[in-house]
Amino acid sequence: MAKETIIIPPYVPPLPRENVWRRNLPREAAFDWLAAGWRDLKIDPAPSLIYGLIVCAVSIVIVGGLFWLGLDYILFPAFAGFMVVGPIGAIGLYEKSRRIEAGEPVTLARMVFVKARSGGQILFTGVLLCGLMLLWMRAAVIIYALFFGLRPFPGLDHIAEMLFSTPVGWAMLIVGSAVGGLFAAFSFAISAFSIPMLLNERLDALTAMGSSMALVWNNLPVMLTWAAIVLALFVASVATGLLGLIIVFPLLGHGTWHAYRAVCPDTSAQPA
Repeated sequence: MAKETIIIPPYVPPLPRENVWRRNLPREAAFDWLAAGWRDLKIDPAPSLIYGLIVCAVSIVIVGGLFWLGLDYILFPAFAGFMVVGPIGAIGLYEKSRRIEAGEPVTLARMVFVKARSGGQILFTGVLLCGLMLLWMRAAVIIYALFFGLRPFPGLDHIAEMLFSTPVGWAMLIVGSAVGGLFAAFSFAISAFSIPMLLNERLDALTAMGSSMALVWNNLPVMLTWAAIVLALFVASVATGLLGLIIVFPLLGHGTWHAYRAVCPDTSAQPA
């Protein structure tokens, strides 16, 4: 009789230790995260501002490309999608805050070429978030078609009149807001802490996103406050023609790291 071969499974890092997670943080903590983000921004500000400038330039090119290609009808879903993929784009800012916390040197190169403890799991998470963004944009187009049929998009100059002066427009606003709210809530929940977590811990993407959702749920009041701050600053950036992203994006990126450290204070102690 042939001997059975016993295969020892590879080492799998433990799941996040829920006993060190902080729950029910006060709403005011969100403003502390913002203040901490501002402090990190002021420490050697040049790399953060250059990072923000790059994000601003890429965003302006994308918006300009949508107009040039005649795809301005997906402009608003694209802005919403930016909120989905923004956390993955801010990984360099998380790295700067992590280095400041650890007393390590900070350079723009270290922020751009980040070596995460989770390896390629961050890339996988980014692909999932991009897929969610594309699904959100497609849902917006389908909702428009359901209410207005094959009627061409009237352009940004006339969209307000079409939406607010007709019953069909109001119906589309209500349904679109409800669907968009579900997308926004889900994307915020899975991305709020997952990217900083993957940077700082040895986890897989799905565990990180599930843990992020659990952390958001267990700190719902303060996370709703943080989401409102993020939305308000992003809207202010759009109102400045996206130039505000040069400061706002680094500020929110650094603040998000401190939000993660507030709810996961001891995770850096995990073995490498």
